[in-house]
Amino acid sequence: MEASTFQQLIDAWYDPLYRFALSLARNGDDALDLTQQTFARWAEKGHTLRDKGRAKSWLFMVLYREFLDSRRLKQREVLGEVDAALDKQPVARPTSGSGVDAATVIAALGMLDETFRAPVSLFYLESHSYKEIAEILDIPIGTVMSRIARGKEQLRTKLQIAAVGPGKVVPMRPAKGEQHG
Repeated sequence: MEASTFQQLIDAWYDPLYRFALSLARNGDDALDLTQQTFARWAEKGHTLRDKGRAKSWLFMVLYREFLDSRRLKQREVLGEVDAALDKQPVARPTSGSGVDAATVIAALGMLDETFRAPVSLFYLESHSYKEIAEILDIPIGTVMSRIARGKEQLRTKLQIAAVGPGKVVPMRPAKGEQHG
């Protein structure tokens, strides 16, 4: 692969990949490692991708698989350290114009179960379609939709707790047209 093409790929996808890695790993150093591993994998195997228009999905899928592999490795090495690593909170860059502090949203996202965290991050933070998320996570599109809906509900609850404090949250009624489930 030509160096300028590789640099263009890095310029276009580094930040979105890093944000996704941070939402998964919840640790800046691990997110950096995952992002670098993803680009290293592209340098090794990216030339085999027939449709270069699918580079975005390919990169996110590789990053997710690298995350799963690294997590499995850590679990084998030291089971006790996994819990401590999962408690670390990510560092967020504040965004302007949002009603909720970006750090609060990222922290709440970090508290979601991983099953919901990855699809919610890909959908809301990285603007992937349901189809792209299904490909990246290698799950059916209906499962993606379900996990995003459930993750969004969990996130809403966590943000309510953060806003008013634990023990003071009043359950929300579903909006018109939404089913409570």
